Amino acid sequence: MLEELSLKLETTLKKVSGQGRLTEKNISDTLREIRRVLLDADVNYKVAKEFIEKVSEKALGSEVIASITPGQLITKIIFDELTVLLGGNYSDLKINGSGITSIMVVGLQGSGKTTFSAKLAKRLKESSRKVLLVAADIYRPAAIEQLKLLGEQISVPVFSLEEKNARKVASQSIGFAKDKGFDTIILDTAGRLHVDEEMMAEVSDIKNLLNPTEILFVVDSMTGQDAVNSAKSFNERVNYDGIVLTKLDGDARGGAALSIRSVVGKPIKFISNGEKLNSLESFYPDRLASRILGKGDVISLVEKAQQNFDEFEAQKLEEKFRKNKFDFDDFLKQIKAIKKMGSLSSLLGMIPGLGAQIKNAKIDDNALIRVEAIINSMTLQERSTPKILNGSRRKRIARGSGTSIQDVNRLIKQFGEMQKMMSRFSKKGFNGSALNNFKFN
Repeated sequence: MLEELSLKLETTLKKVSGQGRLTEKNISDTLREIRRVLLDADVNYKVAKEFIEKVSEKALGSEVIASITPGQLITKIIFDELTVLLGGNYSDLKINGSGITSIMVVGLQGSGKTTFSAKLAKRLKESSRKVLLVAADIYRPAAIEQLKLLGEQISVPVFSLEEKNARKVASQSIGFAKDKGFDTIILDTAGRLHVDEEMMAEVSDIKNLLNPTEILFVVDSMTGQDAVNSAKSFNERVNYDGIVLTKLDGDARGGAALSIRSVVGKPIKFISNGEKLNSLESFYPDRLASRILGKGDVISLVEKAQQNFDEFEAQKLEEKFRKNKFDFDDFLKQIKAIKKMGSLSSLLGMIPGLGAQIKNAKIDDNALIRVEAIINSMTLQERSTPKILNGSRRKRIARGSGTSIQDVNRLIKQFGEMQKMMSRFSKKGFNGSALNNFKFN
Protein backbone atom coordinates (compact mmCIF):
# COMPACT_ATOMS: atom_id res chain seq x y z
CA MET A 1 0.00 0.00 0.00
CA LEU A 2 1.44 3.34 -1.12
CA GLU A 3 4.84 1.62 -1.54
CA GLU A 4 6.09 4.06 -4.20
CA LEU A 5 5.42 7.10 -2.01
CA SER A 6 6.91 5.36 1.02
CA LEU A 7 10.08 4.36 -0.84
CA LYS A 8 10.67 7.87 -2.22
CA LEU A 9 10.16 9.53 1.17
CA GLU A 10 12.47 7.01 2.84
CA THR A 11 15.17 7.67 0.22
CA THR A 12 14.84 11.44 0.64
CA LEU A 13 15.05 11.29 4.43
CA LYS A 14 18.20 9.15 4.29
CA LYS A 15 20.01 12.08 2.70
CA VAL A 16 19.61 14.21 5.81
CA SER A 17 20.20 11.32 8.23
CA GLY A 18 23.94 11.50 7.81
CA GLN A 19 24.12 15.22 8.57
CA GLY A 20 25.69 16.26 11.85
CA ARG A 21 23.09 18.94 12.49
CA LEU A 22 20.02 20.52 10.98
CA THR A 23 20.66 23.71 9.04
CA GLU A 24 18.42 25.97 7.04
CA LYS A 25 20.06 24.65 3.87
CA ASN A 26 19.72 20.91 4.47
CA ILE A 27 16.15 21.41 5.74
CA SER A 28 15.34 23.42 2.61
CA ASP A 29 16.93 20.83 0.31
CA THR A 30 15.13 17.95 2.01
CA LEU A 31 11.74 19.64 1.99
CA ARG A 32 12.11 20.68 -1.65
CA GLU A 33 12.60 17.02 -2.52
CA ILE A 34 9.67 15.93 -0.30
CA ARG A 35 7.43 18.51 -1.98
CA ARG A 36 8.34 17.02 -5.36
CA VAL A 37 7.60 13.51 -4.06
CA LEU A 38 4.17 14.61 -2.81
CA LEU A 39 3.28 16.28 -6.11
CA ASP A 40 4.45 13.19 -8.02
CA ALA A 41 2.07 11.19 -5.82
CA ASP A 42 -0.78 13.44 -7.03
CA VAL A 43 -1.24 15.21 -3.70
CA ASN A 44 -3.29 18.38 -4.05
CA TYR A 45 -0.94 21.33 -4.77
CA LYS A 46 -2.31 23.52 -1.99
CA VAL A 47 -2.21 20.65 0.52
CA ALA A 48 1.41 19.86 -0.38
CA LYS A 49 2.42 23.53 -0.08
CA GLU A 50 0.83 23.96 3.37
CA PHE A 51 2.30 20.65 4.58
CA ILE A 52 5.84 21.67 3.60
CA GLU A 53 5.43 25.10 5.24
CA LYS A 54 4.35 23.52 8.55
CA VAL A 55 7.20 20.99 8.53
CA SER A 56 9.71 23.73 7.68
CA GLU A 57 8.48 25.96 10.48
CA LYS A 58 8.79 23.17 13.06
CA ALA A 59 12.13 21.88 11.77
CA LEU A 60 13.78 25.32 11.78
CA GLY A 61 12.58 25.92 15.32
CA SER A 62 13.79 22.57 16.68
CA GLU A 63 17.09 21.73 18.32
CA VAL A 64 18.70 18.33 17.78
CA ILE A 65 19.30 16.81 21.20
CA ALA A 66 22.16 14.39 21.81
CA SER A 67 20.00 11.26 21.80
CA ILE A 68 18.61 11.69 18.27
CA THR A 69 19.98 12.46 14.81
CA PRO A 70 18.81 15.20 12.42
CA GLY A 71 17.20 12.49 10.29
CA GLN A 72 15.26 11.14 13.26
CA LEU A 73 14.07 14.60 14.23
CA ILE A 74 12.80 15.60 10.80
CA THR A 75 11.20 12.16 10.37
CA LYS A 76 9.35 12.68 13.67
CA ILE A 77 8.17 16.14 12.54
CA ILE A 78 6.98 14.74 9.19
CA PHE A 79 5.24 11.85 10.96
CA ASP A 80 3.38 14.28 13.26
CA GLU A 81 2.33 16.49 10.34
CA LEU A 82 1.27 13.50 8.20
CA THR A 83 -0.89 12.31 11.09
CA VAL A 84 -2.55 15.74 11.33
CA LEU A 85 -2.98 15.85 7.53
CA LEU A 86 -4.74 12.47 7.60
CA GLY A 87 -7.15 13.61 10.30
CA GLY A 88 -5.24 13.45 13.56
CA ASN A 89 -7.60 11.23 15.53
CA TYR A 90 -9.46 7.99 14.92
CA SER A 91 -13.12 8.54 13.99
CA ASP A 92 -15.46 5.67 14.83
CA LEU A 93 -18.64 4.64 13.04
CA LYS A 94 -21.75 6.07 14.69
CA ILE A 95 -24.14 3.46 16.11
CA ASN A 96 -27.56 4.31 17.57
CA GLY A 97 -27.93 3.36 21.20
CA SER A 98 -31.55 2.39 20.55
CA GLY A 99 -33.59 1.87 17.41
CA ILE A 100 -32.23 1.15 13.95
CA THR A 101 -28.79 2.28 12.85
CA SER A 102 -28.99 3.18 9.16
CA ILE A 103 -25.85 3.54 7.07
CA MET A 104 -26.08 5.00 3.57
CA VAL A 105 -23.23 4.20 1.16
CA VAL A 106 -22.63 6.65 -1.72
CA GLY A 107 -20.02 7.19 -4.42
CA LEU A 108 -19.25 6.90 -8.11
CA GLN A 109 -19.68 3.69 -10.10
CA GLY A 110 -16.65 1.43 -9.88
CA SER A 111 -15.47 2.81 -6.54
CA GLY A 112 -16.31 -0.45 -4.73
CA LYS A 113 -19.53 0.60 -2.94
CA THR A 114 -21.27 -2.76 -3.20
CA THR A 115 -18.30 -4.80 -2.02
CA PHE A 116 -17.67 -2.33 0.81
CA SER A 117 -21.32 -2.61 1.90
CA ALA A 118 -20.88 -6.38 2.26
CA LYS A 119 -17.54 -5.97 4.08
CA LEU A 120 -19.12 -3.55 6.54
CA ALA A 121 -22.10 -5.87 7.02
CA LYS A 122 -19.74 -8.74 7.84
CA ARG A 123 -17.82 -6.57 10.29
CA LEU A 124 -20.95 -5.36 12.09
CA LYS A 125 -22.46 -8.85 12.16
CA GLU A 126 -19.31 -10.09 13.89
CA SER A 127 -19.92 -7.32 16.45
CA SER A 128 -23.32 -8.92 17.23
CA ARG A 129 -25.39 -6.51 15.11
CA LYS A 130 -28.39 -7.90 13.22
CA VAL A 131 -27.67 -6.50 9.77
CA LEU A 132 -29.84 -6.04 6.67
CA LEU A 133 -28.31 -5.08 3.32
CA VAL A 134 -30.51 -2.90 1.09
CA ALA A 135 -30.09 -3.01 -2.71
CA ALA A 136 -30.89 0.52 -3.91
CA ASP A 137 -28.61 0.49 -6.97
CA ILE A 138 -31.30 -0.07 -9.61
CA TYR A 139 -29.26 1.13 -12.59
CA ARG A 140 -26.06 -0.88 -12.82
CA PRO A 141 -26.67 -4.26 -14.47
CA ALA A 142 -26.48 -7.13 -11.96
CA ALA A 143 -25.81 -4.77 -9.02
CA ILE A 144 -28.67 -6.30 -7.01
CA GLU A 145 -27.54 -9.84 -7.86
CA GLN A 146 -23.99 -8.98 -6.84
CA LEU A 147 -25.17 -7.73 -3.45
CA LYS A 148 -27.30 -10.87 -2.97
CA LEU A 149 -24.34 -13.14 -3.77
CA LEU A 150 -22.15 -11.23 -1.32
CA GLY A 151 -24.92 -11.37 1.27
CA GLU A 152 -25.11 -15.16 0.89
CA GLN A 153 -21.36 -15.47 1.49
CA ILE A 154 -21.65 -13.74 4.87
CA SER A 155 -25.19 -14.99 5.70
CA VAL A 156 -26.69 -11.47 5.70
CA PRO A 157 -30.13 -11.01 4.06
CA VAL A 158 -30.66 -8.48 1.27
CA PHE A 159 -33.80 -6.36 0.85
CA SER A 160 -34.78 -5.46 -2.71
CA LEU A 161 -37.88 -4.71 -4.80
CA GLU A 162 -38.85 -5.74 -8.31
CA GLU A 163 -39.88 -2.14 -8.94
CA LYS A 164 -37.04 0.04 -10.24
CA ASN A 165 -37.51 2.86 -7.76
CA ALA A 166 -34.58 3.55 -5.43
CA ARG A 167 -36.56 5.98 -3.27
CA LYS A 168 -39.23 3.33 -2.68
CA VAL A 169 -36.59 0.70 -1.88
CA ALA A 170 -35.08 3.00 0.76
CA SER A 171 -38.39 3.95 2.40
CA GLN A 172 -39.79 0.39 2.50
CA SER A 173 -36.55 -1.08 3.85
CA ILE A 174 -37.10 0.76 7.14
CA GLY A 175 -40.49 -0.86 7.73
CA PHE A 176 -39.13 -4.27 6.72
CA ALA A 177 -36.20 -3.92 9.14
CA LYS A 178 -38.51 -2.98 12.02
CA ASP A 179 -40.89 -5.88 11.31
CA LYS A 180 -38.08 -8.45 11.13
CA GLY A 181 -36.10 -7.17 14.12
CA PHE A 182 -32.99 -5.85 12.35
CA ASP A 183 -31.03 -3.22 14.27
CA THR A 184 -28.77 -2.15 11.38
CA ILE A 185 -29.39 -1.47 7.70
CA ILE A 186 -26.71 -0.74 5.10
CA LEU A 187 -28.07 0.87 1.95
CA ASP A 188 -26.04 0.46 -1.25
CA THR A 189 -26.98 3.38 -3.51
CA ALA A 190 -26.40 3.79 -7.24
CA GLY A 191 -23.35 5.42 -8.76
CA ARG A 192 -22.54 6.89 -12.15
CA LEU A 193 -19.37 7.17 -14.17
CA HIS A 194 -19.35 10.86 -13.29
CA VAL A 195 -21.25 13.23 -11.01
CA ASP A 196 -24.58 14.29 -12.56
CA GLU A 197 -27.68 16.13 -11.37
CA GLU A 198 -30.02 13.13 -11.62
CA MET A 199 -27.82 11.02 -9.36
CA MET A 200 -27.34 13.83 -6.84
CA ALA A 201 -31.10 14.49 -6.69
CA GLU A 202 -31.78 10.78 -6.01
CA VAL A 203 -29.08 10.55 -3.32
CA SER A 204 -30.40 13.72 -1.68
CA ASP A 205 -33.99 12.41 -1.70
CA ILE A 206 -32.94 9.06 -0.21
CA LYS A 207 -31.07 10.91 2.52
CA ASN A 208 -34.24 12.86 3.39
CA LEU A 209 -36.35 9.67 3.37
CA LEU A 210 -33.92 7.57 5.39
CA ASN A 211 -32.48 10.22 7.73
CA PRO A 212 -29.42 7.96 8.05
CA THR A 213 -27.31 7.60 11.18
CA GLU A 214 -24.22 7.72 9.00
CA ILE A 215 -23.49 8.52 5.33
CA LEU A 216 -20.23 7.08 4.02
CA PHE A 217 -18.63 8.22 0.76
CA VAL A 218 -16.67 5.43 -0.94
CA VAL A 219 -13.82 6.53 -3.17
CA ASP A 220 -11.33 4.68 -5.35
CA SER A 221 -7.90 5.77 -4.07
CA MET A 222 -6.32 4.96 -7.44
CA THR A 223 -8.13 7.87 -9.14
CA GLY A 224 -6.00 10.51 -7.39
CA GLN A 225 -7.28 14.08 -7.57
CA ASP A 226 -10.42 12.95 -9.43
CA ALA A 227 -11.33 11.19 -6.19
CA VAL A 228 -10.89 14.43 -4.25
CA ASN A 229 -13.01 16.38 -6.73
CA SER A 230 -15.89 13.88 -6.60
CA ALA A 231 -15.62 13.85 -2.78
CA LYS A 232 -16.10 17.62 -2.75
CA SER A 233 -19.14 17.42 -5.07
CA PHE A 234 -20.86 14.74 -3.00
CA ASN A 235 -20.16 16.52 0.27
CA GLU A 236 -21.63 19.79 -1.02
CA ARG A 237 -24.84 17.96 -1.91
CA VAL A 238 -25.36 15.35 0.82
CA ASN A 239 -22.96 16.44 3.60
CA TYR A 240 -21.73 12.92 4.34
CA ASP A 241 -20.14 11.85 7.64
CA GLY A 242 -17.07 9.92 6.60
CA ILE A 243 -14.89 8.61 3.79
CA VAL A 244 -13.93 5.07 2.78
CA LEU A 245 -10.74 4.63 0.72
CA THR A 246 -10.80 1.49 -1.43
CA LYS A 247 -8.20 -0.26 -3.61
CA LEU A 248 -5.26 0.78 -1.47
CA ASP A 249 -3.75 -2.61 -2.36
CA GLY A 250 -3.44 -1.48 -5.98
CA ASP A 251 -1.06 0.98 -7.60
CA ALA A 252 -2.29 3.86 -5.46
CA ARG A 253 0.13 6.79 -5.57
CA GLY A 254 -1.25 8.20 -2.32
CA GLY A 255 -2.57 11.57 -3.52
CA ALA A 256 -6.18 10.85 -2.61
CA ALA A 257 -5.33 9.50 0.84
CA LEU A 258 -3.15 12.50 1.71
CA SER A 259 -5.39 15.19 0.17
CA ILE A 260 -8.98 14.19 0.76
CA ARG A 261 -9.21 14.82 4.53
CA SER A 262 -7.67 18.28 4.25
CA VAL A 263 -9.69 19.35 1.19
CA VAL A 264 -13.11 17.99 2.23
CA GLY A 265 -12.84 18.31 5.99
CA LYS A 266 -14.43 14.91 6.68
CA PRO A 267 -12.70 12.00 8.46
CA ILE A 268 -11.54 8.84 6.72
CA LYS A 269 -13.28 6.02 8.60
CA PHE A 270 -12.26 2.86 6.73
CA ILE A 271 -9.65 1.67 4.26
CA SER A 272 -9.94 -1.41 2.06
CA ASN A 273 -6.94 -3.44 0.90
CA GLY A 274 -8.48 -6.06 -1.40
CA GLU A 275 -11.53 -7.84 -2.71
CA LYS A 276 -11.80 -10.35 0.14
CA LEU A 277 -14.67 -9.61 2.51
CA ASN A 278 -12.33 -9.53 5.51
CA SER A 279 -10.03 -6.90 3.93
CA LEU A 280 -11.53 -3.89 5.69
CA GLU A 281 -9.68 -1.87 8.32
CA SER A 282 -10.68 0.97 10.59
CA PHE A 283 -8.65 4.03 9.70
CA TYR A 284 -6.07 5.34 12.15
CA PRO A 285 -4.18 8.41 10.85
CA ASP A 286 -1.04 7.71 12.86
CA ARG A 287 -0.86 4.11 11.64
CA LEU A 288 -1.08 5.08 7.97
CA ALA A 289 1.49 7.84 8.54
CA SER A 290 3.79 5.20 10.02
CA ARG A 291 3.32 2.91 7.01
CA ILE A 292 3.98 5.76 4.57
CA LEU A 293 7.28 6.50 6.34
CA GLY A 294 8.30 2.84 6.11
CA LYS A 295 7.85 2.21 9.84
CA GLY A 296 5.19 -0.47 9.41
CA ASP A 297 2.03 -0.91 11.46
CA VAL A 298 2.64 -3.47 14.17
CA ILE A 299 -0.50 -2.48 16.13
CA SER A 300 -2.84 -3.36 13.24
CA LEU A 301 -0.93 -6.59 12.64
CA VAL A 302 -1.33 -7.60 16.29
CA GLU A 303 -5.04 -6.71 16.22
CA LYS A 304 -5.55 -8.89 13.14
CA ALA A 305 -3.77 -11.76 14.87
CA GLN A 306 -5.88 -11.35 18.03
CA GLN A 307 -9.07 -11.44 15.97
CA ASN A 308 -8.11 -14.60 14.11
CA PHE A 309 -6.13 -16.71 16.58
CA ASP A 310 -8.17 -18.46 19.25
CA GLU A 311 -6.59 -18.16 22.71
CA PHE A 312 -7.52 -21.70 23.75
CA GLU A 313 -6.12 -23.10 20.48
CA ALA A 314 -2.95 -21.07 21.00
CA GLN A 315 -2.47 -22.65 24.45
CA LYS A 316 -2.94 -26.14 22.99
CA LEU A 317 -0.48 -25.29 20.23
CA GLU A 318 2.10 -24.10 22.76
CA GLU A 319 1.74 -27.37 24.66
CA LYS A 320 2.31 -29.34 21.43
CA PHE A 321 5.45 -27.36 20.73
CA ARG A 322 6.76 -28.07 24.19
CA LYS A 323 6.17 -31.80 23.66
CA ASN A 324 7.48 -31.61 20.08
CA LYS A 325 4.17 -32.96 18.73
CA PHE A 326 3.33 -30.20 16.23
CA ASP A 327 2.01 -31.89 13.06
CA PHE A 328 0.53 -31.02 9.67
CA ASP A 329 -3.01 -30.81 11.13
CA ASP A 330 -1.85 -28.09 13.52
CA PHE A 331 -0.06 -26.39 10.66
CA LEU A 332 -3.28 -26.43 8.58
CA LYS A 333 -5.16 -24.67 11.38
CA GLN A 334 -2.48 -21.97 11.47
CA ILE A 335 -2.71 -21.49 7.69
CA LYS A 336 -6.50 -21.03 7.86
CA ALA A 337 -6.07 -18.41 10.60
CA ILE A 338 -3.43 -16.56 8.54
CA LYS A 339 -5.71 -16.55 5.46
CA LYS A 340 -8.44 -14.84 7.48
CA MET A 341 -6.05 -11.99 8.29
CA GLY A 342 -5.74 -10.88 4.65
CA SER A 343 -3.25 -11.15 1.80
CA LEU A 344 0.38 -12.02 2.50
CA SER A 345 1.57 -8.81 0.82
CA SER A 346 -0.66 -6.61 3.01
CA LEU A 347 0.47 -8.41 6.19
CA LEU A 348 4.16 -8.20 5.27
CA GLY A 349 3.70 -4.48 4.52
CA MET A 350 2.76 -3.94 8.18
CA ILE A 351 6.15 -5.16 9.38
CA PRO A 352 8.53 -2.23 10.05
CA GLY A 353 11.20 -1.82 7.37
CA LEU A 354 9.81 -4.59 5.16
CA GLY A 355 7.52 -2.51 2.94
CA ALA A 356 10.31 -1.13 0.75
CA GLN A 357 12.09 -4.48 0.58
CA ILE A 358 9.05 -6.34 -0.78
CA LYS A 359 8.02 -3.57 -3.21
CA ASN A 360 9.21 -5.45 -6.31
CA ALA A 361 9.11 -8.91 -4.79
CA LYS A 362 6.56 -11.36 -6.12
CA ILE A 363 4.38 -12.24 -3.13
CA ASP A 364 2.31 -15.23 -4.23
CA ASP A 365 -0.95 -15.17 -2.28
CA ASN A 366 -1.82 -18.52 -3.88
CA ALA A 367 1.09 -20.13 -2.01
CA LEU A 368 -1.10 -20.69 1.04
CA ILE A 369 -3.75 -22.31 -1.14
CA ARG A 370 -1.18 -24.73 -2.59
CA VAL A 371 0.14 -25.60 0.87
CA GLU A 372 -3.42 -26.19 2.08
CA ALA A 373 -4.18 -28.41 -0.94
CA ILE A 374 -1.06 -30.52 -0.30
CA ILE A 375 -1.92 -31.07 3.38
CA ASN A 376 -5.55 -31.86 2.52
CA SER A 377 -4.30 -34.58 0.13
CA MET A 378 -2.51 -36.37 2.97
CA THR A 379 -4.13 -39.10 5.04
CA LEU A 380 -4.67 -38.50 8.76
CA GLN A 381 -1.77 -40.84 9.50
CA GLU A 382 0.53 -38.95 7.12
CA ARG A 383 -0.37 -35.61 8.70
CA SER A 384 0.36 -36.84 12.21
CA THR A 385 3.49 -38.82 11.24
CA PRO A 386 5.33 -37.02 8.41
CA LYS A 387 8.23 -39.50 8.65
CA ILE A 388 6.22 -42.09 6.67
CA LEU A 389 5.99 -39.81 3.61
CA ASN A 390 8.03 -41.89 1.19
CA GLY A 391 8.38 -41.41 -2.58
CA SER A 392 5.14 -43.16 -3.63
CA ARG A 393 3.10 -41.31 -1.03
CA ARG A 394 4.54 -37.99 -2.18
CA LYS A 395 3.63 -38.76 -5.81
CA ARG A 396 0.05 -39.56 -4.75
CA ILE A 397 -0.18 -36.33 -2.72
CA ALA A 398 1.14 -34.28 -5.66
CA ARG A 399 -1.49 -35.78 -8.00
CA GLY A 400 -4.28 -35.29 -5.46
CA SER A 401 -3.38 -31.66 -4.77
CA GLY A 402 -2.71 -30.65 -8.38
CA THR A 403 0.87 -29.69 -7.52
CA SER A 404 4.30 -31.04 -8.43
CA ILE A 405 6.45 -33.50 -6.47
CA GLN A 406 8.93 -30.64 -6.06
CA ASP A 407 6.20 -28.59 -4.32
CA VAL A 408 5.43 -31.49 -1.98
CA ASN A 409 9.11 -32.14 -1.26
CA ARG A 410 9.73 -28.45 -0.57
CA LEU A 411 6.82 -28.25 1.88
CA ILE A 412 7.89 -31.38 3.76
CA LYS A 413 11.49 -30.15 3.96
CA GLN A 414 10.47 -26.70 5.23
CA PHE A 415 8.04 -28.25 7.70
CA GLY A 416 10.83 -30.47 9.04
CA GLU A 417 13.13 -27.46 9.43
CA MET A 418 10.37 -25.56 11.22
CA GLN A 419 9.79 -28.48 13.61
CA LYS A 420 13.50 -28.48 14.52
CA MET A 421 13.48 -24.71 15.03
CA MET A 422 10.36 -24.80 17.21
CA SER A 423 11.83 -27.68 19.21
CA ARG A 424 14.79 -25.43 20.06
CA PHE A 425 12.48 -22.53 20.91
CA SER A 426 10.32 -24.71 23.15
CA LYS A 427 13.28 -25.33 25.45
CA LYS A 428 13.60 -21.55 25.93
CA GLY A 429 9.87 -20.86 26.02
CA PHE A 430 7.53 -20.60 23.05
CA ASN A 431 6.55 -17.06 22.05
CA GLY A 432 5.01 -16.52 18.64
CA SER A 433 3.17 -17.97 15.67
CA ALA A 434 4.28 -21.24 14.08
CA LEU A 435 4.36 -19.51 10.73
CA ASN A 436 6.69 -16.65 11.59
CA ASN A 437 9.72 -18.10 9.80
CA PHE A 438 8.01 -20.28 7.21
CA LYS A 439 8.83 -19.49 3.57
CA PHE A 440 5.84 -19.39 1.24
CA ASN A 441 6.99 -19.92 -2.33
